[in-house]
Amino acid sequence: MTQANAEASMAHNGRNASFWRSHTQISLQPVAAPSILGLYGFAAATFIVAANIAGWYGRPALTPLVLFPFAGIAGGLAQFLAGMWSYRARDGLATAMHGMWGSLWIAFGIYWLLVAFTLLPPVSISRGAMLGFGYWFIVLAAITWVGAIAALARNLALTLTLAVLAAGSTILAIGWAWPVSSVVKPAGDVLVASAVIAFYTASALMLEGSFQRPVLPVGQLWPRQLKGTRPEPIQFELGEPGVKVGQ
Repeated sequence: MTQANAEASMAHNGRNASFWRSHTQISLQPVAAPSILGLYGFAAATFIVAANIAGWYGRPALTPLVLFPFAGIAGGLAQFLAGMWSYRARDGLATAMHGMWGSLWIAFGIYWLLVAFTLLPPVSISRGAMLGFGYWFIVLAAITWVGAIAALARNLALTLTLAVLAAGSTILAIGWAWPVSSVVKPAGDVLVASAVIAFYTASALMLEGSFQRPVLPVGQLWPRQLKGTRPEPIQFELGEPGVKVGQ
């Protein structure tokens, strides 16, 4: 293509873009930050389950009946839905973290349901179940470590949530897969800490959304773009008018 043809093509494309910009009606579909629900669901389920792993409470006959509905619904369904809504909000980090951990809690709830009806043995007395769960947490720890690195682009609170969660998952994987029983209860304590940080992060997001300003500090690692200095990105060029990226 000659230079003249290239310039003519660019001019033509520019005129087309101007035409469609002036003839397009944009209808926004706002999405509330899905991570508020996802982090609260994660915090609640992780606190209940990790406290049991840490030995804070629990009876072999009764605890499975208490764990399976809460872990499966509050931690599983709620967080998995948050992951899918994060997908709609084009937040890849939240989609991956809520989607994977929501899936874990659904599977965990199903497992404890089967334990409650004596169809499967609990982790504490079954080497096979312990080994299987250990490998579950090997995979989740690896994914969550990558999520913690990605969260460095967001804020310190989310980074700490994922880093502490990844650390607890790693310790629990070692305790169950090898096994090293002496580290299982400390792993539960670390996971409780991740639940507490997740609760704080979710609360900061919710309060900021309600008051339209930061209320609880989250440790912004990168300077935020000043409001009003640049319009929010609308994906017109991608043929998706009205779609905004992220939460």
